[in-house]
Amino acid sequence: QVQLVESGGGSVQAGGSLRLSCAASGYFYSSYCMGWFRQAPGKEREGVAAIDSDGITSYSDSVKGRFTITRDTAKNTLYLQMNSLKPEDAARYYCSAAGICYESRLREHEYGYWGQGTQVTVSS
Repeated sequence: QVQLVESGGGSVQAGGSLRLSCAASGYFYSSYCMGWFRQAPGKEREGVAAIDSDGITSYSDSVKGRFTITRDTAKNTLYLQMNSLKPEDAARYYCSAAGICYESRLREHEYGYWGQGTQVTVSS
């Protein structure tokens, strides 16, 4: 089993920044594809960003240029730096992992491991 534990969520004003972290443990391999998803009340879970073992990244159009996904292979930790936050970024953010990166990288069904999520609130 793979365990993923997110942290770093909180409340921030629009225009502010937050950094999310996700610690991976268990039968986790540094070659795994990792991603961040978010889900707002009444909405479907959407892919935000993904990164493969070579550091190649993918972003949704809604966060491109504002969010940065990185990973520390030695620490088995995934990060999401979120800048210029908007009220529409408010959601529960989930860390995810998969054995390989599929073509899309931002589709929920491509990932088999999930954390419990961390809440992000953005006030206007």
